[in-house]
Amino acid sequence: MGAGGVAVVARATGADAKTVRRGRSELEAGAEPDGRVRGPGGGRPSVVDTDAQLLPALEALVDPESCGDPCSPLRWTTKSTARLAGELTGQGHPVTARTVARLLNRAGYSLQGNSKTVEGKQHPDRDAQFRYINAQVAAFQGSGDPVISVDCKKKELVGNFKNGGAEWAPAGQPERVNVHDFAGKELGKAVPYGVYDLTANTGWVNVGLLTGLPGDTPTS
Repeated sequence: MGAGGVAVVARATGADAKTVRRGRSELEAGAEPDGRVRGPGGGRPSVVDTDAQLLPALEALVDPESCGDPCSPLRWTTKSTARLAGELTGQGHPVTARTVARLLNRAGYSLQGNSKTVEGKQHPDRDAQFRYINAQVAAFQGSGDPVISVDCKKKELVGNFKNGGAEWAPAGQPERVNVHDFAGKELGKAVPYGVYDLTANTGWVNVGLLTGLPGDTPTS
């Protein structure tokens, strides 16, 4: 661009004139653009490189009470990234909520949508209760004793009814199902009920059948 070209490029890109001159020199020396913004080793080092105890401290905060793998001992979390950042900072690991979110994402966590799980007013000792239960679970598993999880899932209609999800099929040929979701008198509803031993990794599932129409005496 001739005289004044460096200043024009600097104004257009917002870069310092010295940076533009250095880049021009690199190109004149035969360097090829490789998509990097900074040279190798440039930029501020990662917080996990400067604080080796940060990740263990974060894991200690979320692991006993984080939600995720259902086969792990009671995992539950009630802490936001802002609250986690505050606790880590208080422990001597200054970090921002954004950095905590990035570290959690790298560890396999993800931002989840809302779930209808709140049942009335929350007890102030809820976190302490789950920590205690988690400690008991770990102690029983450590001695080889069973830890039983029991769950009854919601009832499902049995028959030709619409379900969530999708499956591969020829274009324009969806599966034909009933227009109305009225339970049939003969087929009724399926009632899944499961018992799972976390220690032995063994489970048992029973699917009961609830039949009858409103006003009838249900049988199972």
